[in-house]
Amino acid sequence: MNSRAFEQYQEWLTSSYFDDVTHQELRDLEGNDAEIEDRFYKDLEFGTGGMRGLLGAGTNRINRYTVRRATQGLANYIKECGGQESGVVIAYDSRHQSELLSKETALCLNANGIKTYRFDSLRPTPELSFAVRELHCIAGVVITASHNPPEYNGYKVYWEDGGQITPPHDRNIMNHAGMVSSFDEIPVMEEAEARSAGLYNELGKEMDDAYINAICSLSIHPDLVKEYAPSIKIVYTPLHGAGNLPVRRVLEELGFTQVYVVKEQELPDGEFTTCEVPNPEADAAWVKALELAETVEADLVIATDPDADRIGLYARREDGSYQRFTGNMTGTLLAEYILKEQKNAEVLPDHGVVMKTIVTGDMVRPIAEAYGCRVKEVLTGFKYIGEKIREFEDGTEDTYVFGFEESFGCLMGTYARDKDAVSAAALIAEVAAVSKAAGITIVQRFQELYERYGYYMEGQSSITLKGIAGVEQRKELMARLRRQPLSSIGGKPVIALRDYESGIRKDVLHSNSQKLDLPESNVLYYELENGWCCVRPSGTEPKIKLYFGVKEETESDAVAALEQLKEDLLRQIAE
Repeated sequence: MNSRAFEQYQEWLTSSYFDDVTHQELRDLEGNDAEIEDRFYKDLEFGTGGMRGLLGAGTNRINRYTVRRATQGLANYIKECGGQESGVVIAYDSRHQSELLSKETALCLNANGIKTYRFDSLRPTPELSFAVRELHCIAGVVITASHNPPEYNGYKVYWEDGGQITPPHDRNIMNHAGMVSSFDEIPVMEEAEARSAGLYNELGKEMDDAYINAICSLSIHPDLVKEYAPSIKIVYTPLHGAGNLPVRRVLEELGFTQVYVVKEQELPDGEFTTCEVPNPEADAAWVKALELAETVEADLVIATDPDADRIGLYARREDGSYQRFTGNMTGTLLAEYILKEQKNAEVLPDHGVVMKTIVTGDMVRPIAEAYGCRVKEVLTGFKYIGEKIREFEDGTEDTYVFGFEESFGCLMGTYARDKDAVSAAALIAEVAAVSKAAGITIVQRFQELYERYGYYMEGQSSITLKGIAGVEQRKELMARLRRQPLSSIGGKPVIALRDYESGIRKDVLHSNSQKLDLPESNVLYYELENGWCCVRPSGTEPKIKLYFGVKEETESDAVAALEQLKEDLLRQIAE
């Protein structure tokens, strides 16, 4: 066993600082060296979505002690920045221990003299982002593991603009956490004392009202929506998460009266008993919702993940079957609606920008161009889109119009700085109502985009490599791809290779290189004729993620080309 892991294990097993439940959990591991090593060989680190991991005892797990350590690092950084008077907003979702860990976060901050505003029950992550801005706080924390399986939880930090932390804040917080040499150095205040001192405060209905009002104000055609909304049937599942109340409320306030909630998935359940993985990308998450949709003949079927920042969509075809929308398709549909309707209303900004990540589909490019807007790219993670919103507001001529990523997240407006499934649900419903007024469905609306701009299709896959060995395997795989660059994928020659770690784009056809204008990141992006592929290690899961996209003249050609890309990329990586 790794010596560091053994020493840490012994300290946690014997120290009186750790509670009896933790001690018993660790005693039960005696003899299981591989599990002990995995739990203690390192400290959890911040990735693209913050700190995320398996629940359990250990330095490489999410538990009250690692959350305290991260919070102490946050507290020290806040004090270094002089922001302790501004306060911190705290939210949590329906996962195991989320409520407990959110309170630990608050009371640790309180013990450092930092005021907290903790939501009185589970709330969507985007409402946390909104509240940070609304209360002018220095930071926010949400306890969530987003769409991960039930054995996971996480700790996401937001900064004063309402966006997820980006460099240098993420590194600085973890550096401060790393300087906490002993867990028993970390102060934690009693709740009664914190309340009495005015440090511990709760948020409730008043913040909810402001959040919902901000979303409703984004409606482009509120009167038309009011007229046609009652005729739109919507099946909605919160997948046991935080979206249940806010999604239903915003739809009701916009006039959608025929909303059918999947009862088996309505209430919070940290086991996510009915759906295996609470992820709108997963087929199993949709079984109950599609059954209900067939029964009530719903026009739309909507799902949100546990912290309600991701949204999934099915829409009814003319023949009564249901069309599944990928994250790329949903984002493209909404972007085109916003651009078209704002252009028609003469409110589209002169220097409007649609934001997307580098692994998000390209169909939005010709659409944006058709309406006189530009598309800008950022690295994977919606936090980089949030960062661009702030940059635009700080003095550039660009104006944010819409942003989305392939992983089922998008944001219209700047009331929040993270993807928001609550506002996305409202916007999808509005597109359906306005489309109905024009005599078409949203499936037909999207088909018209294919016919006008070409058949853009995207897909993704992943390779899971767990544990200490997995860390090295992921590193070696990326190193091999750099040593032995792929020359063709799926029968398409590589035109150019973008290596975001070196910051260089190599033009294979013309044998020259250009500098990339995005930050350093361990990502390889292959430009192909009428297509692309991308390979990167996940920042939050033990996986290598693969992305691919094509553009063809017909749907059948696009489906075939996409499958060929996927198969060949997986084959070459496995060699």
